[in-house]
Amino acid sequence: MNILGISAFYHDSASCLLKDGRIVAAAQEERFTRVRHDPAFPYNAIMSCLSQAGIEPSAIDMVVFYEKPLIKLERVLENAVDFAPRGFVPFCRAMPSWFSEKLVLPRVLKRELRYDGPVRFASHHQAHAAAAFYPSPFEEAAILTTDGVGEWATGSIGVGKGGTLRLEREIRFPHSLGMLYSAFTEFLGFKVNSDEYKVMGLAPYGRPAFVNRILETIVKVDDDGGFELNLDWFDFQYGARTAGARFASLADCPPRQPESPLKQVHMDLARSIQEVTETILIRQTRYAKRITGMRHLCLAGGVALNCVANGKILTDGAFDDIWIQPAAGDAGGALGAALLGWYSTGATRESPTGDAMQGALLGPEFDESRMRAALEKAGLPYEQLDNGIYDGIAECLDAGQVVGRFCGRMEFGPRALGSRSILADARNPAMQRVVNEKIKFREGFRPFAPAVLEEHVNGWFELDRPSPYMLLVSQVAPERLLKIPQDEPDGLERLKIPRSTIPAVTHVDGSARIQTVSATSQPDFRRVIQAFHDRTDCPVVLNTSFNLRGQPIVCTPDEAVQTFLACDIDVLAAGPFMARKPADWVRQPLPRPRAFRRPRRIGELRRLGIETGVLFAIIGLLTWFLPTEPRVAISIAAWCFAAFGFTTGLAVPNAIRGLEGILDRVGRRANSFVGYILFGVVFALVLTPTAIIRRLGGKRPEKGGWHDWADESSDLDNMY
Repeated sequence: MNILGISAFYHDSASCLLKDGRIVAAAQEERFTRVRHDPAFPYNAIMSCLSQAGIEPSAIDMVVFYEKPLIKLERVLENAVDFAPRGFVPFCRAMPSWFSEKLVLPRVLKRELRYDGPVRFASHHQAHAAAAFYPSPFEEAAILTTDGVGEWATGSIGVGKGGTLRLEREIRFPHSLGMLYSAFTEFLGFKVNSDEYKVMGLAPYGRPAFVNRILETIVKVDDDGGFELNLDWFDFQYGARTAGARFASLADCPPRQPESPLKQVHMDLARSIQEVTETILIRQTRYAKRITGMRHLCLAGGVALNCVANGKILTDGAFDDIWIQPAAGDAGGALGAALLGWYSTGATRESPTGDAMQGALLGPEFDESRMRAALEKAGLPYEQLDNGIYDGIAECLDAGQVVGRFCGRMEFGPRALGSRSILADARNPAMQRVVNEKIKFREGFRPFAPAVLEEHVNGWFELDRPSPYMLLVSQVAPERLLKIPQDEPDGLERLKIPRSTIPAVTHVDGSARIQTVSATSQPDFRRVIQAFHDRTDCPVVLNTSFNLRGQPIVCTPDEAVQTFLACDIDVLAAGPFMARKPADWVRQPLPRPRAFRRPRRIGELRRLGIETGVLFAIIGLLTWFLPTEPRVAISIAAWCFAAFGFTTGLAVPNAIRGLEGILDRVGRRANSFVGYILFGVVFALVLTPTAIIRRLGGKRPEKGGWHDWADESSDLDNMY
């Protein structure tokens, strides 16, 4: 049985394909369109998954979407009523997409894939919970999901046992830990739903100076981890921004402008919200332990990508062990949706012998001929080393060179784990600055992850368990730390910090975001690190994603070559090939990303031509009767366009591809304009009066804290 899971229309669209309950493929749409966090219908990701399985769309038995659209629309309308008349512009801009995409998914699937089979809908946090539990190595476990918002839930606690999953508690919108963290992300000059990890990386440079003030004025936290936001501090309920104007009074500083210098107050704010987040999550996990009695914990949702907090949860000891979904954000919702579809058929879950994510290597792979063609097309000198490629990479790293590694299947999730990675020598103190400034073109405070052979992790870090997905932060082992102070990058205010024998991957506070590498999780990457270890007696290398700032991780050999030529990476190791830049190399700009539109089929092009002809024929007929002088010329021009449409539609459909693009853009703008007017009228005449009446009646927004899980959203069969 082939089940396709889809997440789309918000951010990080993705698809996942299961065959008889086994994960065959999963990929994010951004990797194909090159539009970072692409929210579009994941046509390319779906076709990639189907290609890897060797099937056509007609072989899909079930499609499962990761949200309940009608419940989410209910929340959007309820929120608009609660806060009207504020939020007029965002409401009018957002609503047309609901009726063109989000509420008509079966029609979109039929149009894009020619799929006319069953379509089911999971609730957002059910999908997160399923992605967390079902692939985990645990027979039974507590589940904690935390993010911005799904339909109504912003966090949930549940229990998974065998093939069953049950959610028991939820925190409801507008009280959201994800929104709280995003508000600080925005105030600090970073992008919401994209750059939250920058706040996490900036936090160790600061002091927790504002923790008490945040807990006293912005968020009230209960002993069980339930919380309630003071909504006077936020704008996400009715505007395009997340942080409200009052945020400036928190630290007596204005919002930081993007790309402006970082000051100590910004670092202190980052540290403070990080500690508040950790406090809430640790209380929530302890509460989950109390109400479930489970020994193990599974985590998912966008907040579960906060690997510093994950490390604190692990060391807190409420649970014997934890497992975090590597694609914890919305992309992983596609996986959870597909798994819910599989277990809804009555399938049983076999006792797990390990996690089922296959090292997160679930994307497409490319053969040697594609890699060779990409290198030759770019005119790069290369040599084929076959099995010698591992020693070749190790030699380059030991010589202080930076290597771009492209091989095997692409990773699913936000982390590069060795297949689409940039590698450097972790022992080299210059590498942190070189990779940040000359290769990634990003902020100098950003840390890098160490990739370490699994059997050596305990000798280099204060961690005694595997961390294959780079989702746990731990301290560097004391014996690896040096007491010789060094200057920090970027001229940050605290200049004296400890470093280690692996300074390129040791953060300012002596911590590291660890990836353990085994033959099971990433066999090719393990051979690279093993060769480096054999050569240097160091089992650790610097690993970061193969992309430049603002770009998705590379997917194809052509993209790997383009990125290689756009920055100062010294060597490209693509499969068995090792390439270097020619002597006359100059840095080349990357191609601009373009949102993907599925190519029209011949039948659709014919229909478009005929419809175009009919449209202009009607225009020509109507303008003939206009009481203006140039009516004859306008009518003749319209009839000429009509003749062109009829001719190309019936005879030469390829001739109207250019016209198709123009008409498509005009149609989208017209649809947006009409929708803006229509929903503006609805907002003014319906929602605003309703809001006034409800306020006069004393209606208030949802209270914070834990609530019983809403049973009505647990049915997988419909949109509500």
